[in-house]
Amino acid sequence: MTKPRVPGGGGDRLDLPCGESVAVTDLDLGMREFDCDCGDSHGIVMDVHPPERFLPDFLVETLREAIETTSEEMPEFGTPHLLGIVLEEFPERVVSHDASEEQDVGFALLWITDFDSRQLHEIIVELVVELMEHAISHADDTSALTEFEGKMHEFEVEAFVEEYRDERDLSEDDVYA
Repeated sequence: MTKPRVPGGGGDRLDLPCGESVAVTDLDLGMREFDCDCGDSHGIVMDVHPPERFLPDFLVETLREAIETTSEEMPEFGTPHLLGIVLEEFPERVVSHDASEEQDVGFALLWITDFDSRQLHEIIVELVVELMEHAISHADDTSALTEFEGKMHEFEVEAFVEEYRDERDLSEDDVYA
C-alpha cells in the first residue's frame, strides 16, 4: 500500500513484496527493473509500456482481435491486461499503483514485481500460452487442440524469451526491456 505524501518527501512510497519501499517519483519511464535494497532486482511495468515489450506484434494483434474488454478506460487488450493476468496468478508477488493523480510521473498505472524483468517476461509468455490453450480447448475442433498441444510440447519459453529479447536488442535503455 502507498503511504501518504510527506511535504518534501518525494511523493507516495510503494511497499514492495520484499518488504522494502520505493518512492513512485524515483521511477521513470525508461526503467524496466531496479536493484532494490533487499538485494534483488524487481521488474517494473507501466501502462505506457506496449504489450510488444513481451509479445510479438502479430500475437498482440491476434489477442486484441480475440479478447473483448469491458472497460471504457482500456477498450483494447494491452499491457494492463497482461499484468492483470500476472497479478491474478501471483497476488503476493506483484504490487500495483494508480498514479493517475500524480502529475510528476508520466504513467497512470504501475506494477512492480518480485521477479526481475527477464523472469517476468517468461511468466507473461507462459501465462499467455496457457490462456491460448484454454481458449482452444473450448473450440469444437479437437484436432486444433491436439495440434496446438503438439506445438506447445516443442515450444520452450526460455528459448523464445532469449531470442525475442535478442531480436529486439533489449538493453537497459530500450523501451521494451
